[in-house]
Amino acid sequence: MTAAVRTSLRLNNDLTVAEFVDLCVTAEELGFDQVWVSNDLYLRSAGVMLTAAAAATSRVELGVGIMNPYSMDPAEIAMMAATLQEYSGGRFALGLGAGAAEFLAWAGITQTRPLTRTREALQTIRALLRGERDGGADSLAYLRFEPHDVPIYLGAMSPKMLALTGELADGALPLLYPPEHYPVAAAQILEGAEAAGRSADEIDLAACIWVSVDADGDAARRAMAEKIAYYGASFAPYLLERAGLSRADFQPVQAALASDGIEAATRLITPQMLRLGIAGTPDEVVERCRSLMALGVRHLSFGPPLGPDPRAAVHTLGSTVLARLRE
Repeated sequence: MTAAVRTSLRLNNDLTVAEFVDLCVTAEELGFDQVWVSNDLYLRSAGVMLTAAAAATSRVELGVGIMNPYSMDPAEIAMMAATLQEYSGGRFALGLGAGAAEFLAWAGITQTRPLTRTREALQTIRALLRGERDGGADSLAYLRFEPHDVPIYLGAMSPKMLALTGELADGALPLLYPPEHYPVAAAQILEGAEAAGRSADEIDLAACIWVSVDADGDAARRAMAEKIAYYGASFAPYLLERAGLSRADFQPVQAALASDGIEAATRLITPQMLRLGIAGTPDEVVERCRSLMALGVRHLSFGPPLGPDPRAAVHTLGSTVLARLRE
C-alpha cells in the first residue's frame, strides 16, 4: 500500500458509547485515518458518540455517516458539524445523504425529491459552515459563533447521486456491493466532477465495503452470511447484477428468515452471495483488497460485520491486514 492510500473504519450506532470510544482509541493506535459512525434512527446519537470519541483521541479523523436533511434540518446539521469540528480540533467530517425511505417512514417522515433535497442541503450546510448567510446578505440564517469549514462526504449509491458527489462534495461514501463495483462508481463520480470543472483528485473516494475477518475463515464467512441474509434482498438490482445475482435469488432467504429465523436464512447464503462483501482469513482479505487497489482504490473503508468478534477483527485489520497491505 502506498502512503497515498487512506484507511477508515465504519461502525454502527448500536454500540454503547464506551464500546465505540474504545474502538476509536484502538483504531487510532493501529493507524487508521478515519472512524465513521452511522446515525440510524432509534439507535444512539452519533453526535454524542463522536464527542466522547473526540475527547479520548488526538489524531484520528471522526465522521458521521450519514445525516439526512429529512429527520434533521440542514441548519441543525450545520450547527452540530461546526461544534464537533471546533471541539475535535478540526478532525470532524460530515457524511450527508438522502437516507433510506424505509427507515424514515418509521418516524412518519416521507422522503421526497431525494436528489434535489440532498443538493440543497449540501449547499446550505456548506454556506453556513463558511460563515455565510443562507438566503442573502440580510438573512438572519447564519451561525452565531465562529464558523468552522467541514469536509462534506456524500453517502451515495445511485448514478445521479454519485454524479452529484463529483459535482459538489469533498468526499464520497459509496456502498460497494460487490466491492468490484468500484470502477463504475468512480466513473460516475468522475463524470459529475468533470461536468463541474473539477478534478477527481479533489474528492476523497472511500471504497466502502463490508468485511469479515478471522483466523477461522469459516467463522468469518458465517458472520458475513448473517449480514447478507438480513440485507441482501434490499440491495439495488443493478448492484446485485454486478455480482451475477438478482432479488429473486434472495426470495428463499427471505422466506427462511420470516419462517425459521436467521440461522436457517444464513445457511442459504451461497458463495456467490458472499462475494457481495469480503470475508475470510487475513490472507483472503488481503488478497481481495489488493485486487481492489489494482482497480484504483485509494481509500479502503472497512464496515460491519467486521468479523465474528468485531473488536478482535478491528485488531486483526489494523495489525495484520493493513500491515500486509503496506508492505
